[in-house]
Amino acid sequence: MVGKILIVLGICILVAVILYFMMIMPRITGKPDMTPFLGWLYAHRGLHNKGDAPENSLRAFERAVQAGYGVELDVQLSRDGIPVVFHDDTLNRVCGVEGRVRDYTYEELRGLRLCGTDQRIPRLEEVLKLVDGLVPLIVEMKAGTSDISVCPVADRLLAAYKGVYCMESFNPLAVFWYRCNRKGVVRGQLSDGFVKGGKKGVFCFLSQNLLFNWLGKPDFVAYNHHFSGIWSRRLCRRLYRNTAVAWTVQSREELDAARKQFDLFIFDGFVPVDAA
Repeated sequence: MVGKILIVLGICILVAVILYFMMIMPRITGKPDMTPFLGWLYAHRGLHNKGDAPENSLRAFERAVQAGYGVELDVQLSRDGIPVVFHDDTLNRVCGVEGRVRDYTYEELRGLRLCGTDQRIPRLEEVLKLVDGLVPLIVEMKAGTSDISVCPVADRLLAAYKGVYCMESFNPLAVFWYRCNRKGVVRGQLSDGFVKGGKKGVFCFLSQNLLFNWLGKPDFVAYNHHFSGIWSRRLCRRLYRNTAVAWTVQSREELDAARKQFDLFIFDGFVPVDAA
């Protein structure tokens, strides 16, 4: 009797292990070329400062391009469906007004200032025109829990863009949209040490451990570099040879340390010495 129980238990453990490795598996076949993205350092929300070039502003993107850095940026939709480049869900921190980005039309958003400067919330179209293929782009789709409408709208502009770009999102449904509709575009799954950082819930546990990779089949995993030891992240890079992106590196020391565990680096708050 004990022997049968041990056999059943062993089979259950084996099935669970196999299922785990299948769930965290990124894209293995038909992978796009990652070479154009390698060797670059990526300025988080542009090469911004506390002066005249606030985050996700045209001036911050222009500074990044001039300095020879790739650019990471955030895209979400205004109330009238215009793709704008802005990170926060709400406008309080950057623009000093109440409400969410999607509560305002594009024209209303254009009336706001970024961090008290003369810079305004740009359209994605403006940013693409400014960068003009000079450096690679990492475009984060700021999708809601179930609303991924930003993907097809932003993609209409990105599909016509001649430069090198990839997409990423914390929302696995957004990555899945690209898997279904734009297989040739490099796609990335964003994640963090949610549970280790104190957050609770099944979704946080699954996301932290990349257990939605089976859905989006990402070409790279972008992870908070402070939690580089997460086993699922390490297995994706070591076992599946998946490109590992570190966010957000905030000093030269952090950059040097992250090189052991990651392949690409998104930085903020300092200017690395070795620009691309």
